[in-house]
Amino acid sequence: MARGGEDRKVEALRAERSLNPRPGAVRDEQFARSEFLDARDLVQVKYEMVRRARVEGEPVSRAAEAFGLSRPSFYAAQAALDQGGLAALVPARPGPKRAHKMTGAVVAFAREQRAADPQLSSQALVESIFERFGVRVHRRSVERALARAERAEHQDHDQESEGD
Repeated sequence: MARGGEDRKVEALRAERSLNPRPGAVRDEQFARSEFLDARDLVQVKYEMVRRARVEGEPVSRAAEAFGLSRPSFYAAQAALDQGGLAALVPARPGPKRAHKMTGAVVAFAREQRAADPQLSSQALVESIFERFGVRVHRRSVERALARAERAEHQDHDQESEGD
């Protein structure tokens, strides 16, 4: 459900990480006059900014200013469009992209600990990992990493069996 009085489009843009945090900074005349163009849609704003400079020859600094963005934002949007098309203008999800603390050494250690004592809890593994590596991890991260390692081992074993 939309937050207090928000329309469905704002809700959808927020869910897709495409809600422009500063729609009021967009001062482009076409955005002000058009029912189609929406300053709340960050992907649309970035696309139109790059298009304006490339197709209509607007200087980069003027285009960036008119769309409420910086020159570095212009160049980042331009590179994203060149490399990944329109979808690349959607901001990436924040935060780590993988279990960066659960390195191969940490996972191997956790597997060794669990093999030595199958009754060892995930929380006990968290504490052992901290003592050994000085890294704070969440118990669910440990559980997921062990499950991934287990699946990978089974896949390797299955592939070896097929080769026999």
